Amino acid sequence: MSGYFILAILVLAFLVVFQISKASEYVSVLKGEEKTFKQSNRINAFMFLAFLVVGLIAAWFCNETYYGKTLMAQPAASEHGEKIDFMLKLTFAVTGVVFLLTQILLFWFAFKYQYTDKRKAYFFSHDNKLELIWTVVPAIFLTVLVGFGLFYWFKITGDAPKDSQVVEITGKQFNWMMRYPGKDNVLGRKNYRLTDAANGNALGVDWEDGASHDDIEATEMHLVVNKPVQLVINAQDVIHDVGLVHFRLKMDAVPGIPTTLWFTPKYTTAKMKEITGNKDFVYEISCDQVCGTGHYSMRGVIIVETQAEYDAWMTSKKPQYVTVKEVAEPKVAVDTTGAATVQTTQKPLAQLK
Repeated sequence: MSGYFILAILVLAFLVVFQISKASEYVSVLKGEEKTFKQSNRINAFMFLAFLVVGLIAAWFCNETYYGKTLMAQPAASEHGEKIDFMLKLTFAVTGVVFLLTQILLFWFAFKYQYTDKRKAYFFSHDNKLELIWTVVPAIFLTVLVGFGLFYWFKITGDAPKDSQVVEITGKQFNWMMRYPGKDNVLGRKNYRLTDAANGNALGVDWEDGASHDDIEATEMHLVVNKPVQLVINAQDVIHDVGLVHFRLKMDAVPGIPTTLWFTPKYTTAKMKEITGNKDFVYEISCDQVCGTGHYSMRGVIIVETQAEYDAWMTSKKPQYVTVKEVAEPKVAVDTTGAATVQTTQKPLAQLK
């Protein structure tokens, strides 16, 4: 609160000083001190020109200094991402030309057409040609840009190729959970009423569905390079957003409404380490929607690897159904009299469904 109070004081002080200076200028003019007014006007005109030159140099310097630290300096890690980069560069080109043109004219005109006794301002109230130009030309460019955006959007949210890898990602405060189909390449159905993290069913999988018995659950996302992957995106509590910055993609994770997108990874994690020159490089999943106090820590990791490496990783994992079943099965123990007794502290599998 004190910060806002100090800011308000500074703003008010600036306004007071500004009004005083303008009042002094008007008083000078009324007193016949027109020379002071003309001198001040000339100084302001030169300052506009200086600001234009210094501003353009500063913009160039910042780009040269910091461009290498942005994601744009790294290649898009997916085929869809390359198209997104093209669209972004096209947008930068169009808006950049307009920005440079308008700003240069703005500050140059302020200098060139500074006040003088020998010039009278030209006034016109209407110009059909001018209004047609500044309406139609921007409309054409914006239509092209929107067209590109819609085309790519429908592409990534459309039907994935039939041989695509399928990965389900579920967000909850404040982490990501992954599920992979087994050999049948079909994810078992889920029911939010069955969610029971304490007993191994954090995703609410319906164990009565046979397709769920070979599903693999993990905290990392493993993808196969050069193979299309379809993400099935869910949320358990509030709205999250799957941000895949290196792939130039993102999609909302909405409770109760699964969303999907698909893309094709181009580089393995090992290859991106070579490209970026960063031996600690990892593909990250960020939450791009503020989702609570721990939003900043909601980070996931993607490992892009070869088909052989992916198969080896899948082989090393145990289906979640098997894990839950092993935990739920009663254990047989023998007491001191030699009689067998059943001991279990877990719910039977039927109750885990």
